[in-house]
Amino acid sequence: MQVQTPDWVKHAVFYQIFPDRFAIGKQPRKRLLNKPKWEDWDTTPTLQGYKGGDLWGVVEELDYLQDLGINAIYFTPIFQSASNHRYHTHDYYQVDPLLGGNAAFKELLEASHKRNIKVVLDGVFNHSSRGFFFFNDILENGPHSPWLDWFKIHDWPLAPYTGEKPANYEGWDGNRALPVFNHDHPDVREYIMEIAEYWIKFGIDGWRLDVPFEIRTPGFWQEFRERVKAINSEAYIVGEVWTDAREWLDGSQFDGVMNYLFTAPTIAFAAGDRVDIEQVKDRSYDPYPALSATGYAEKIQEVLKLYPWEIQLTQLNLLASHDTARLLSIAGEDKKSVTLSTLLLLTFPGAPSIYYGDEVGLAGKLDPDSRRGFPVEANWDKEILKTHRELIALRHAYPCLRTGDYKVLFAEGEVYAFARILDKQELIVAVNVGTTNAEVNIDINNLQSQPSKLLYASDKVELNHQEDSRLFLNIPPRTGCVISEE
Repeated sequence: MQVQTPDWVKHAVFYQIFPDRFAIGKQPRKRLLNKPKWEDWDTTPTLQGYKGGDLWGVVEELDYLQDLGINAIYFTPIFQSASNHRYHTHDYYQVDPLLGGNAAFKELLEASHKRNIKVVLDGVFNHSSRGFFFFNDILENGPHSPWLDWFKIHDWPLAPYTGEKPANYEGWDGNRALPVFNHDHPDVREYIMEIAEYWIKFGIDGWRLDVPFEIRTPGFWQEFRERVKAINSEAYIVGEVWTDAREWLDGSQFDGVMNYLFTAPTIAFAAGDRVDIEQVKDRSYDPYPALSATGYAEKIQEVLKLYPWEIQLTQLNLLASHDTARLLSIAGEDKKSVTLSTLLLLTFPGAPSIYYGDEVGLAGKLDPDSRRGFPVEANWDKEILKTHRELIALRHAYPCLRTGDYKVLFAEGEVYAFARILDKQELIVAVNVGTTNAEVNIDINNLQSQPSKLLYASDKVELNHQEDSRLFLNIPPRTGCVISEE
């Protein structure tokens, strides 16, 4: 099968937004709640509290995102729900009124597209919620409900809230708040397909699929792809799969997955033994123990060999998300770990994704702390923001960083270097994650050009090109750089 993926994703820099925490619209709007009691924006988030972010706020911050270099947004769920994260869906056809409803989303979509910013929504199709109308009908009418076969009911009475009694229905991960759909039922399957089609027709540019590995109905994701792509062949379909995803990346289902197989070794290499194990243990990825340059090279080569190149170019690469602690907190507040990881992210094949606030140094331990309100400008880390701006600009400026081949040039001790090559355009990226100065000679004999111009460096790097096609680098500790031809 010839694998085809959306071309725009290969050139995208994504920004992941948790809508309740990014921005509250300041302009006068017609709202259902005019004087709501939100949690204080700057206090530590709670599991159930709302801070009041909305889609109007995102519209008002599009200039900021565009200036940063963002050209795609991935939203965690925006549909009507009774939770601040909105993974408990009540109505798949209604944007949550607290976010501004369908009208606010339409305004956002139009404003984003005018700036050539794509918009991808979170599709939570494995399970709904206790408040989802069809399941609520079962709670009201018991075995008399016409919706019984849409869910996996085991016995009566149902206990949707009483923890001392068995739930008597299947909830995702044993959570009775999240009743699982019966995807084998043709009506359920058709209902989900129509939701996917509805929002693609509405104008969204793709779907990020929540826990898609839980849906085992034969042909489900193949049909999902066919129906979505029939409306928009360039729609992006990306799955939340934390592990080896070859089962879903055969060209007939997803265009990519959230690439935690890149995340884990990159943090383990760049942050090393600074990783706060409490923030990563018992998670679905392992950014520890610390990796040497050789170990990192091996892990990265394994990742690059897993999938067809066309798929590699549309993977969603990330360093943090709403499901993890933030990178700064994982790395024990070490800013250089953030800089080095970000350099590796923005020079790797596939679409980089920045978790809102990471670009200004927002900290946050595991959920709910990782879902803090976006800080006011006075509290931004301008150095980390400058790093993001420069590296995003480089990625946009050099096509080889987006679609070029990836070739490891050097991996010894704590120094790692690779080239991105597209036709005659070649860049070298080198990082020293160690705590001492590193002097290395890199063989560049197989490169057409002889890169010797420093495009970017997080600290002062010395370089010179030697006649025997070797590049000499003197790299300060905890420093990375990008080198081009003169």
